[in-house]
Amino acid sequence: MTDPEIILALQQKSEAAFRSLVDHYKDRVYNTCLGLLQNSEEAEEATQDVFIEVYKSVEKFRGDAKLSTWMYRIATTKSLERIRKQKAQKRFAFFQSLTGGERGYETTKHATFDHPGVILENKEHAKTLFKTIKTLPDSQRIAFTLHKVEGLPYQEIAEVLNTSVPSVESLMFRARKNLQKKLKTYYEKNFQK
Repeated sequence: MTDPEIILALQQKSEAAFRSLVDHYKDRVYNTCLGLLQNSEEAEEATQDVFIEVYKSVEKFRGDAKLSTWMYRIATTKSLERIRKQKAQKRFAFFQSLTGGERGYETTKHATFDHPGVILENKEHAKTLFKTIKTLPDSQRIAFTLHKVEGLPYQEIAEVLNTSVPSVESLMFRARKNLQKKLKTYYEKNFQK
């Protein structure tokens, strides 16, 4: 099925179209969520959230952008919602620990992060890189992940972020500069003899 056929069938609540959509986009959506969340469990849950959101809101899809662009936009939104929720839970747990309250649940998930696109011998360096990417401001992190990890062109990233191509170029420039600054010490320590 083509994207317009999938959209039309989804608007008619076709389960076959939904399965086709999931089969076609699940890896891209998961990899985007994983690149942003850096936790496989969270990425799986966010991916499910994306497809539920698409199914619920497909009537609102106007076709101004490609289906893939719309899905990347939802994936980044759902991932950022989870990141904000995690930060709020960490703050709550911190304040609760200060007041002597009980911690009813673990607020951070320390899953081993392995992105599927990373070659085995580069795993350790990739972990450091992804950990550093996580420290970037949200807009820089999204632009960098969509371009460098997912391979999206600047034009499509601009559509995902509802901004202009020059803004994406600026985000990428700032992201690269921030990463260079933050990774300088790591690379000097591990690669200079």
